Amino acid sequence: MASTQDQAPGMRSRPPVGATAIIRSGFYEGLEVPIDRERIVIGRGRKADLVLAEATISRAHAALGFDGEGFFVEDLGSTNGTLVNGARITTHRLKHDDEIQMGKLRIGVTLPG
Repeated sequence: MASTQDQAPGMRSRPPVGATAIIRSGFYEGLEVPIDRERIVIGRGRKADLVLAEATISRAHAALGFDGEGFFVEDLGSTNGTLVNGARITTHRLKHDDEIQMGKLRIGVTLPG
């Protein structure tokens, strides 16, 4: 029986169950989104995976995901930038209870134990 360590090159492991992004402020306050894929693009454009009608975020603002080693957030060249715990980032390895800010949106991150 093959273990997850025996995966073909380039194959990433599935994210652990239980990771969520929770919108803490704004029109979408209380919305919970599972981080259950390699990459979830957040933005106001129709091509985003999570489309939010928020004028202060870009069409493809940032991505949340799992890369086999841990969860991350990546700014996708947005106009207003992406902050984690108040610091502007390009890419950031997420920790439990980190807060992501995109425009006026504040998003809390809950990661499995």
